[in-house]
Amino acid sequence: MIAIIDYGAGNTKSVTNVLEELKVEFIVTSRETDINKSEKIIFPGVGEASFAIRKLHLTNLFTLLRITKKPLLGICLGMQLLSDKTEEGNTNCLSVIPTVCKKFEDEKNKVPQMGWNKVKIIKKNILFDEINDESFFYYANSYYMPINEFTIATSVYGNEFSAAIQKNNFYGVQFHPEKSGEAGIKLLKNFIEKC
Repeated sequence: MIAIIDYGAGNTKSVTNVLEELKVEFIVTSRETDINKSEKIIFPGVGEASFAIRKLHLTNLFTLLRITKKPLLGICLGMQLLSDKTEEGNTNCLSVIPTVCKKFEDEKNKVPQMGWNKVKIIKKNILFDEINDESFFYYANSYYMPINEFTIATSVYGNEFSAAIQKNNFYGVQFHPEKSGEAGIKLLKNFIEKC
């Protein structure tokens, strides 16, 4: 079973639609007991970082998500919250990935980035099995994770940034696979079946 974290900042409906299509058993939850019973975790996110972190503390999920040994996929804000910190609200995050998320520069591009962008795979990873390099995925973000030692794919929007990361059992994608057509569905299937 997949636990989809419900912390008031998630775009859970579009994720659950894809999992229903894939006939995958899941639960949308903010309860530790449900997460402990699950095999994998999807950590979606749309919204503001400091609000999201507050909700994780209120639901007692902050530490659980930091130390889990289960495969976890952070989506958009869910990936950014895996960093040490984000410039959004000057917020301390889960400290899984040792980096600080930054805001796109308004003078270079329209912020937020909204729409389709190419993803370049820079390290072979099961998340991208059978997905063509430089496939397009759908983005909706004002902040980004800089390229770091755990970056497995990149995109360019004014500057190059981490499109996807992996550290041990933690995976993250800045784009929204659930809104990215066939490539996005394949990525979610890869996470569910192979990670």
